[in-house]
Amino acid sequence: MPAGRTVRCAKCGHVWHQAPSEAVTEAEPLVVESEPAAPPPEPEPRARAYVQTPSFSVGAREDAPKSRPLWPRRVLLGAGWVVLAAIVILIGWMAAIYRQQIVGAWPQSASLYSTLGLKTDASGFKFDNVKYRMQTEDGQPVLSVSGALVNVSDRALSVPQVRVALTDDDGHELYHWTFAPSVLTLSPGQSTRFVTRLSSPPSAARHLDLRLAKASE
Repeated sequence: MPAGRTVRCAKCGHVWHQAPSEAVTEAEPLVVESEPAAPPPEPEPRARAYVQTPSFSVGAREDAPKSRPLWPRRVLLGAGWVVLAAIVILIGWMAAIYRQQIVGAWPQSASLYSTLGLKTDASGFKFDNVKYRMQTEDGQPVLSVSGALVNVSDRALSVPQVRVALTDDDGHELYHWTFAPSVLTLSPGQSTRFVTRLSSPPSAARHLDLRLAKASE
């Protein structure tokens, strides 16, 4: 604030010190009127991705059971399939080898074996070790047929006659004959050997068919 000044009267020449006037009124601050500010723009809505929070804890708990390796289970499963396949093969092999005994005990199974292309005899007999050969006697060809007839059933059976047929390359029957084995009955598991001969067989004969004769033959 200024300290005042020396003033002289223009009429009488008196000089005095003029003190400064009282405190200057402080200027009021200017108020600058301005246009009202526009409200800030609302933020545009953003698409929020929906993320489903898992219900389980991400971190593994110390007391949680540890997962077991899968290879022991797979090994056991594979071994089980191998054992099952081996059992099925064994059953099939035994059913083929002992088909005559099975047919003797269960005759209805003969049709199943026939469908599979396995020959059986539902009568309870089977032919075993059948052989044939051509020889000459007194200048004439003679066909000799030998073998065994086996009772494969579980009971004693009467022995029927045996039918022998000769066929050509096309399967046409050229000649046949029957003969009776040397025994009348066979117990379970028993067998009887036979030999039958035919003089001057047909020259076109190429195949031999051996089976039990029917009652009408």
